[in-house]
Amino acid sequence: MGSRKRASDSALRKSTDSGQPEKCMEAEAKSSDGIKTLRNDPGRLEAMTVRELRAVMKDAGISAKDKSASQTCLEVATETLVPEASVPAISEEPWTRLAHKKPQPGWVPYNPKTMRPPHLPDGTKYVKLMSWNVNGLRALLKVEGFSVLELAKRRTLMFCVCKKRKCRQEKDVEEIKKRLIEGYDNSFWTCSVSKLGYSGTAIISRIKPISVSYGLGIQDHDSEGRLVTVEFDKFYVLCGYVPNSGDGLKRLTYRITQWDPSLSSYMKDLEKSKPVILTGDLNCAYEEIDIYNPAGNRRSAGFTIEERESFQKNFLSRGFVDTFRSQHPGVVGYTYWGYRHGGRKTNKGWRLDYFLVSESIAGKVHDSYILPDVVGSDHCPIGLILKL
Repeated sequence: MGSRKRASDSALRKSTDSGQPEKCMEAEAKSSDGIKTLRNDPGRLEAMTVRELRAVMKDAGISAKDKSASQTCLEVATETLVPEASVPAISEEPWTRLAHKKPQPGWVPYNPKTMRPPHLPDGTKYVKLMSWNVNGLRALLKVEGFSVLELAKRRTLMFCVCKKRKCRQEKDVEEIKKRLIEGYDNSFWTCSVSKLGYSGTAIISRIKPISVSYGLGIQDHDSEGRLVTVEFDKFYVLCGYVPNSGDGLKRLTYRITQWDPSLSSYMKDLEKSKPVILTGDLNCAYEEIDIYNPAGNRRSAGFTIEERESFQKNFLSRGFVDTFRSQHPGVVGYTYWGYRHGGRKTNKGWRLDYFLVSESIAGKVHDSYILPDVVGSDHCPIGLILKL
């Protein structure tokens, strides 16, 4: 995004409190200082009433018209709490350093602060999607001091969620629904029924879809909550969580001979009527550039030659485009870092999370990006901006 200075787009990297909008609404009036004096002073900000916050916005030339109380608090927070990053600060972030056991000439590290394109011109129609493999449903409510769902407030049409554990069926789902942010009234969830708490997927959307379906329509595949499909006017969006081949590669055969071909065929069937977007944890580092230590993981789940060949055969060779790699050839960017060895601190990771799109809309992709600085899971969020 070049040196993107719009605080509203970088706020999620500096957000300080998951309850900030509610606290803003409840706090007593203590200050009417302008935005400049509030910069980096979250305590004072949280103690202001909504009326005062709207006055601050007006003084700063920020429109508060038709904004709800929570939106007002968010706007002021994103304008005040996000100092522009200095060059030294950027260079200290681990993902800005090339981390790879055997880097090739020309490879560079992915830096979301310098590699994202400029904003689209005013009036351009587009949609923005985000996807994140979180550690559990409760991670949606509060992670490292801020609400994960604040991510969706970045003018995002849809937030896709993969849940690798702690999906305890209706109890957790209903709790989440009660606390969905304003404007995201459409949420669709599926959890594993064959093994409770094992896995699940969800889509949270601002716009009501035309239709919603769960799974692939094949009984053997649909008991683990691994797929949600929503249909919109111009495309389908699939939030998928591809089975991990597991310790000892116990599920490798199932994955490459059953799941991958079935998912691919399902996507091609949908594509007969409109383009398809698949996002989520696809559990495959497709190329050597997508994993820190390729030589040491030849027989590790997610990087076996069988999985990589299956990924090529069932998705890339059938006309689905890896949007990040298409936009960033030769760029090392990871979306997963194991907890065990502190891989995130050294950027020793894997790229397992994707946006795959039909070739017919690949040319409309404006930005396919990774947010490596968002913590709270061993995966980080990814995003897609698609021109309409």
